[in-house]
Amino acid sequence: MLLHHHSSILQRLMLALRRFKYQYHYQCYCSCTNPSQAPVAFTAKTVCDESLLFRYLTKGWHHEARNLLLQSFSAGDLHARVVRWTSLLTNYTRKGHVFQARMLFDVMPHRNIVTCNAMLSGYLQSGMLDEARWFFESMPERNVVSWTAMLGGYADAGRVEDARRVFDVMPEKNVVSWNAMVGGLVRNGDLEGARMVFEQTPCRNVVSWNVMIAGYAENGGMDEARALFDQMEFRNVITWTSMISGYCRAGNVEAAYGLFGTMPEKNVVSWTAMIGGFAWNGFYEEALLLFLQMSLSDSKPNGETFISLAYACAGLSFPYLGRQLHAQLIVNGWKLDDYDGRLRRSLVRMYSVFGLMDYASNMLEGDLNNFDDQSLNSMINGYVQAGQLEKAQELFDTVPIRNKIAWTCMISGYLSAGQVFKACDLFDSMPDRDYIAWTSMISGYVQNELIAEAISLFGEMMAHGFSPLNGTFAVLFGAMGSVAYLDQGRQLHGMQVKTIYEYDLILENSLVSMYAKCGEIDDSYRIFSNMAYRDKISWNSMIMGLSDHGRASEALTVYETMLEFGLYPDTVTFLGVLTACAHAGLVDKGWELFNSMVNSYGLQPGFDHYISIINLLGRAGKVKDAEEFVLRLPVEPNHAIWGALVGVCGLSKTDADVASRATKRLLELDPLNAPGHVTLCNIYAANDRHIEVTSLRKEMRIKGVRKAPGCSWILVKGRVHVFSSGDRLEPHVEDILLQI
Repeated sequence: MLLHHHSSILQRLMLALRRFKYQYHYQCYCSCTNPSQAPVAFTAKTVCDESLLFRYLTKGWHHEARNLLLQSFSAGDLHARVVRWTSLLTNYTRKGHVFQARMLFDVMPHRNIVTCNAMLSGYLQSGMLDEARWFFESMPERNVVSWTAMLGGYADAGRVEDARRVFDVMPEKNVVSWNAMVGGLVRNGDLEGARMVFEQTPCRNVVSWNVMIAGYAENGGMDEARALFDQMEFRNVITWTSMISGYCRAGNVEAAYGLFGTMPEKNVVSWTAMIGGFAWNGFYEEALLLFLQMSLSDSKPNGETFISLAYACAGLSFPYLGRQLHAQLIVNGWKLDDYDGRLRRSLVRMYSVFGLMDYASNMLEGDLNNFDDQSLNSMINGYVQAGQLEKAQELFDTVPIRNKIAWTCMISGYLSAGQVFKACDLFDSMPDRDYIAWTSMISGYVQNELIAEAISLFGEMMAHGFSPLNGTFAVLFGAMGSVAYLDQGRQLHGMQVKTIYEYDLILENSLVSMYAKCGEIDDSYRIFSNMAYRDKISWNSMIMGLSDHGRASEALTVYETMLEFGLYPDTVTFLGVLTACAHAGLVDKGWELFNSMVNSYGLQPGFDHYISIINLLGRAGKVKDAEEFVLRLPVEPNHAIWGALVGVCGLSKTDADVASRATKRLLELDPLNAPGHVTLCNIYAANDRHIEVTSLRKEMRIKGVRKAPGCSWILVKGRVHVFSSGDRLEPHVEDILLQI
C-alpha cells in the first residue's frame, strides 16, 4: 500500500473529511443525559424535594431527610419506592457525593440487596476501599454480585492477595466472578496466575476469552494470544480488535493488517486501532489510505481516529491536509469531546512538526495552564527545528515547570546551532540530569568537533554515577574514528564490554567504523564477522573500510556476499566499491558497477560517484577519458568535479592541456582554490613550461592565494596537540614526549 500520487490522495482525503458530519456528544454525568441510567421519573414536586433532600443529607439532618423520603416518595408499592431510592443513591455516588449517598442509605425506611450493592459499588468506585470492606462485612445479606464487586475493588487497588482470598471463600461463583478474577490478575501483571484461573473457569464465555487475550496482547505475549484466538469457537469484534491492537503494539503491522482484512465485521474501534497502528509504527501513508476506506464504510471516526490522523499528517509533512483536518474538527465541535486534552496535544505536535508555530501556539490560547508536558515539549522542539531559538528560550523561561525533555531539547538546539557556551550554561543549570541529557551534551561536543571536551564530560558523567547508554558509547566511538584516536577508542571499547552486555546493532556498527578509520582494519573485520545480525550500514561500513585501506578484492568480496544475503545496495555501497576499484585500477569492474548502479538498481549517482569514476580513470592514466566523462555528465559539474579532474592530472603531470582547461573551469567557480593553482604549477614545471609557472605564481600572489599547511595532532592526557607543517616547536615536543 504505497502512496504514489500524493496530490490525488490529498484531494480524496479532504473530500472524505468534508463528508463526515462529525458530531461529538459530551456525556454529562447527570441522570438526565443517559436515559438508561436515569432514575424513575418523578413529578415536579419530587424534583424540588430532591434538592431539599440533598440539602438535608449534606447537613446531616437524618430525621428531616427520612420524613421527606416518606412524604415525597409515598406513591407506588414498597418495591417501587425502594427502586426509586436506590436509583437516587446510585446517582449520588456516580456524581461523587458518597457522603450524601451513605446518609440516604442510612435514612431509607426500607432497603434490599440491590440497595446494599449500590452503596458498596459507590464506595469502591470512589476508591474508598476500607469503607467498602467495612460495609461489605456488615451487610446482612450478600449475593454473588456483592462478592464480585468486592473482589474487583481489591484487584483495582492492586491488592491481589486480598482479591484471591475473597475469590477463594465466595460461596457462589458465576462466570462474571471468574472473569473478574482473571481480569484483576491481568491488570496487575500476573499473566501466569490469570491463565491458571482462566483454565479453571467451568463455563467460559466470549468475555472470558477476550480478557485473557487482551492481557497477553497488552503485555507483548502475542504468540499466546494468537493460540487462544485460534482456539475460540465464537469471536466478536472485541476479540479481533484486541488482536489487531496487540500486533500493532508489538510492531507487527503486517500480521495486524492481515487479521483486519479478514474481520467479519468492523466498528469504529477496529478501524481506529488499525489506522493508529499504521500511524504509530511510521506507516503514515497507509494510515491515511485506510482512513479513505473507512470513509466509505458505515463507521464514523471518533476523537482517537483524528489523533492518529494528525500524527500521520505530521509524519508525512502534509500541512495543508493537517489544516483541513483541524478545520473539520472546529466546525464539528471537537472541543466538546476533548475532555482529556489528547486531541489538542496531537494538533500542537502536528503544527510544531510543520514548523507552523503560530498555529501551535494558538491551540493553547496563550494560557499557561494549557501547557502540559507534551505540549511544551512539542512547542520547544518545533521552535528549535525551525531555527527560532530565541522563541524557544522565551517559552522555556515562561512556563513555571520544565521537564527533562524540555531541558534536553533546548540544550540540543543550542548545540546544533553551534552555540556551545549557551548549551553548557543550560546543562550546568539543569536541576536533574538523566542519561539522555548527558549523552546529548557529549554528542553535541562531538558534533562541534570538541572531542577532548566530549571525553572529559564522559568521565564526569561516570563520576556522577551514570552508567553510559549504548548511544553514549556509539557517539564516542564515532568521534574516536573521526580523529583516529585508536588508544582512546580501545579503552572505551574495553569499558563498553564490561558495562553493556546486551546486543546492540548500532553500537557494533560504530565499532566496525571506528577501527577501520583508526587503521585497524583487521579488528574491524573481526567485529563485523562476529556480528549476530548485520544491516545495510554494517555492510557499507565494512566495504568502505576495506576500500579505504586499499583492499579492493576483499571489499568486492564483501559486496558480493551482501548481494547473496538478499540485501540491495544503496548509493553508499556503490561509493565504497567504486572507490575500491579506483584504488586498485580496476577500470572495467568499476564501469560495470557504475552501470549496474544506474541500470540494474535505478540509483541516481551523486557527485561523489562521479568523482570516483574520475579517480578510477585518472589513476589508470586515462585522463582524457576522465575529461570526456566530465563533459558528458547529465548535471553541471561543480568545483569538486573539476578539482578531482585537476587532481588526477597531477598524478602523471603530462596532461598539461587537460589540466589547464580543468583548472580554468575550477577557478571560475572557486577563484581562490589553492590546490588547483598548486597542481597546475607542478604540471607546468614538470613539462618545463616555466613561463606559465612564473605567471601563475604571480597571479597567486596578486589574488592572495595561500595553501593551508598540513597538520597532525596527538591526544595526551585529554589535551589535543596540533603540529602544522613548518612548525618549530622542539621544546613543546620534548614536553609532550615526557608526558607519554
